[in-house]
Amino acid sequence: MLVPFESLPESAHVWVYQSNRPFTAEELPELEKELEKFIHQWTVHGADLKASFTIKYERFIILGVDEDFATTSGCSIDSSVHFIQHLQEKFEVDLLDKMNVTFRQGEFIAYKDLKEFKNLVKNRGVSPKTIVFNNLVNTKAELEEHWEVPLAESWHNRFL
Repeated sequence: MLVPFESLPESAHVWVYQSNRPFTAEELPELEKELEKFIHQWTVHGADLKASFTIKYERFIILGVDEDFATTSGCSIDSSVHFIQHLQEKFEVDLLDKMNVTFRQGEFIAYKDLKEFKNLVKNRGVSPKTIVFNNLVNTKAELEEHWEVPLAESWHNRFL
């Protein structure tokens, strides 16, 4: 059951998928339709999930589930991963590679593989104050508080 993302509780489980490129203005409405269709049919052992999505910065797909309503299981999580794989193929993007770093460079969102990011840190192309996206957040509360954080306060700080 699709609900507005804002209505999910702070405890809602979230999954963040970053794209290796921004979705285009033409792709975004189609992406939203695909996400709505998936959420409407997303279930756990035949029971509806109270779920939602949001797209941030034309680059991040965030799925959320109110697990107080119904808890996800291996099968429901697998179906979401298969759906994300479908989106990768349809839009020709990479959404599942966790070995990349997305961060702010001024007004822009930059995306680098881990090796390139390490070199940026080493060469001072980014600073401890550079805002990075911590896609390892697990709840809506963590998303709101700890998703966009300074490099020095993130798991990426090991590269400093």
